[in-house]
Amino acid sequence: MPEAPDIQTRKRKHLEVCLHEAVEYTRLSTGLERYRLRYRALPEIALHDVDLTTPFLGKTLKAPFLIGAMTGGEAHGARINRTLAQAAEQLGVGFMLGSQRVMLERPQARASFQVREVAPSILLVGNLGLVQLNKGYGPAHLQRAVEEVGADALALHLNPLQEALQAGGDTEFAGLLERLAEVLPQVPFPVILKEVGHGIGREVAEKLAPLPLAALDVAGAGGTSWAKVEEWVHHGRILHPELVEIGIPTAQALVECRSVLPDKPLIASGGIRTGTDAAKALALGAQVVAVARPLLEPALAGPEAVVRWIEDFLHELTVALFAIGARTPKEALGRVERS
Repeated sequence: MPEAPDIQTRKRKHLEVCLHEAVEYTRLSTGLERYRLRYRALPEIALHDVDLTTPFLGKTLKAPFLIGAMTGGEAHGARINRTLAQAAEQLGVGFMLGSQRVMLERPQARASFQVREVAPSILLVGNLGLVQLNKGYGPAHLQRAVEEVGADALALHLNPLQEALQAGGDTEFAGLLERLAEVLPQVPFPVILKEVGHGIGREVAEKLAPLPLAALDVAGAGGTSWAKVEEWVHHGRILHPELVEIGIPTAQALVECRSVLPDKPLIASGGIRTGTDAAKALALGAQVVAVARPLLEPALAGPEAVVRWIEDFLHELTVALFAIGARTPKEALGRVERS
């Protein structure tokens, strides 16, 4: 077993693997292909009537779109985060930072998460691993993660499979529900709970129902498998091809969480690749969608490349909503059927 790399080295390797290796699911899809939008030949609206504006976490987004969590803590991460934040500012969409644990433990890494200078008005979401609540973190650490970058909210991520395959990973997930219940009332900002791409299902959603979470990111299987990323990082190949394909497909996770949490804002992520995917996710009950890995390569090219990618995505979403007669993302709800 290779020695565990330090956290900054690991983050750099994560980026390299995501750019150059096969890290997407091959045996599981998002499940969105099993649904079709309910087409309306007479939509009774004009294309220009479609308004993507979406209220979310106390901000008004110009579209139901978040740039998903990717990186931070090393030189390339700093450039990528600023580029993504600039694009988010230009388009009026949200942006979720990568895990900030490295920033809290190594102050020299803080600069790689500082994006408010280039994105003063966006919905900015910080990010920490929930398992850190079993490693000595408490409300003060969560407060620092938000305040030191000027974030509007904080995402706490769940990643047991990833941690189990990470050299030196944190795998003590026992008692986290109780710890989360203790911490949430002690922080003054919205908290999102999210997976990293292996999905949140009905059983977990039921346990989360009593908690005052601001939103849930189902982060289903079908896009990037972070279990695959870890095996590439530490072994240079996939050692356990079945293990790294474990997960709940995004569409299934979304349907199950919506059935248990009918009033909770949901983020759909995990293999959302097109505006039509996004329209289906909205029709299945998401308030917003998040996209991460497809934006990594454009981010290396600069803000203009990221803006072009997202603009094309949002154009497709607009046309898809028009085709089902939905003036707003909210009106898309239910306008979908099983294939």
